[in-house]
Amino acid sequence: MRFKIKRHFFSLTCFFCLLYLHVFAQDQKLADSLAKVYEQGNVPDEDKLELLRNLSFNEMRDLDLGLRYAEELIDLSEKLGNDLYLYRGYLQKGNKIRYQGDLDLALDAYFKSAQAAKKAKYKIGEGTTYIAVADVYSFSNNPTNAMLYYHKAISTLREADDSVALASAILNAGDEHLNLKNYDSALVYFRESELIFENVDYPTGKAFSLGNLGMVYANFGQSDLAEKNINEAISILEELGNFYPICTYLISMSDIYLEKGDILMAMNYAARSLKLAQVHGLKEQISDANLKLSELYEKEGDLKKSLVYFKDHIAYRDSINNLKSVQNMADLRTDFEVSQKQIEVDHLNKERENQRIILISLVVIMVLGIIILATLFWYYKNIQKEKKRSETLLLNILPLETAKELKLNGKVEAVKAEKVTVLFTDFVEFSTLAEKIEPEKLVQSIDFYFKKFDEIITKYGLEKIKTIGDSYMCAGGIPTPKEGHAFSMVMAAKEMMALVENSKNNNDGLPHFEVRIGIHTGPVVAGIVGIKKWQYDIWGDTVNIASRMESASVPGKINISESTYNEIKNEFKCEYRGEIEVKNRGLLKMYFLT
Repeated sequence: MRFKIKRHFFSLTCFFCLLYLHVFAQDQKLADSLAKVYEQGNVPDEDKLELLRNLSFNEMRDLDLGLRYAEELIDLSEKLGNDLYLYRGYLQKGNKIRYQGDLDLALDAYFKSAQAAKKAKYKIGEGTTYIAVADVYSFSNNPTNAMLYYHKAISTLREADDSVALASAILNAGDEHLNLKNYDSALVYFRESELIFENVDYPTGKAFSLGNLGMVYANFGQSDLAEKNINEAISILEELGNFYPICTYLISMSDIYLEKGDILMAMNYAARSLKLAQVHGLKEQISDANLKLSELYEKEGDLKKSLVYFKDHIAYRDSINNLKSVQNMADLRTDFEVSQKQIEVDHLNKERENQRIILISLVVIMVLGIIILATLFWYYKNIQKEKKRSETLLLNILPLETAKELKLNGKVEAVKAEKVTVLFTDFVEFSTLAEKIEPEKLVQSIDFYFKKFDEIITKYGLEKIKTIGDSYMCAGGIPTPKEGHAFSMVMAAKEMMALVENSKNNNDGLPHFEVRIGIHTGPVVAGIVGIKKWQYDIWGDTVNIASRMESASVPGKINISESTYNEIKNEFKCEYRGEIEVKNRGLLKMYFLT
């Protein structure tokens, strides 16, 4: 049995602003000792920058005090024209404000921090600030902008060649997968980040990786592994004096014991989270802990106490700024970035116009004219090459007819197809094996299978829709209707099954799996979703039933629905399985291909 763990918002960004000095954890004792130096008031401005940076970073007991240090650092940095410390000041301001729950102001501070880091040409700072921006977008339910800035962070930090910062970006991207319930992908990300943090002996990062791995294991129903990892994470964070994430993991422990049926232990963990959050003024965590205690007392039948905790939950929840303002800021930021791009395009067009005028005036000089013509020819060839490359890339993403419609009209209308055959595959015990296999080998193995699947469906004129973790989805009869798509899909499924069976004998050092395949035929709606990173997709009950066919299959078998059977029964032998119960669908007739 699996249970859901509510995603509690926090980021590792605040732990990495001292990377260039290789300081590996916040230290409240250091903040207390440096405060005495600060109070003496005789520190020169250049040295005071570093003092304020350390104070704002390490002060975690009093968030308002930490915020005042950050704002003073910003003012002094602007006065001295120091972009590097300006980046650090805005980063710490964003961190303190975010912990207090004012996310729109935190986001504004992060964007100013990234701008300063970019101006200072400090890749590590720019990358870690992008992580913080992505985290805020993720928490405000804006996955498009969240993934955009996670990718920016990872790309920027790869250029910086900093293992700790890169691992933090990978860890937070994995957290986004966890939030989207892509547990297999989240497991791969968290295992990779844990390995990196372990190799560089970074306890804070290791603690977050272990805690998030615990959440994944909890969702897999492996409560012992979940409890082991989360307890180890809490132990590390307690030693570091970092209480914000401990509140989150304590609630997760409460969920684990609730699943075990131990209400008393679940209450103890939730109460511990509430007390810790109250001591340190963490409003969101206070709200979450009150809600958890309300739920637990309701299960115990103590409705009076349940109501008291629920009222406290509502009070603290309403004190946190409305996330809608953050979403509005996200939209404004997107509009700003689009307008900036338009300015660049206009500027580029203006430059090209000026070049054209210059070229016309130089035509009268024959020798220079020949050189210019040769140059233009070279540019023309390269533009054609890039155009061909772009069209090839577009065809790798979208079907040919869809790509043509997009190029012609600038958009693609959703289309209903009355009869389409949909196939799902799923590797057996993938999640279990993923825990024991190196992430690199796991990815290589999945890549091997999916590349072969791509070749097979291309051979039969089918359309790949997408991959979801270790699941592969394709369809026949779209985007252009055609006869025989069910026959083609069955032929492709047989080749896929044969490929998987034969690969078990490969001596290539990679893990190999058994596979289940399910097929169903029916109507769908097809089209493109989103405005960035287009994806051709299909929707409808047919997709859900095809997925149920796969989950109702067995390893090494191809399970088809009654509608698909009626399409191919004259060409293929099938074994009737009878009517089988399907979640939310009742009894459905199913057949094994023999």
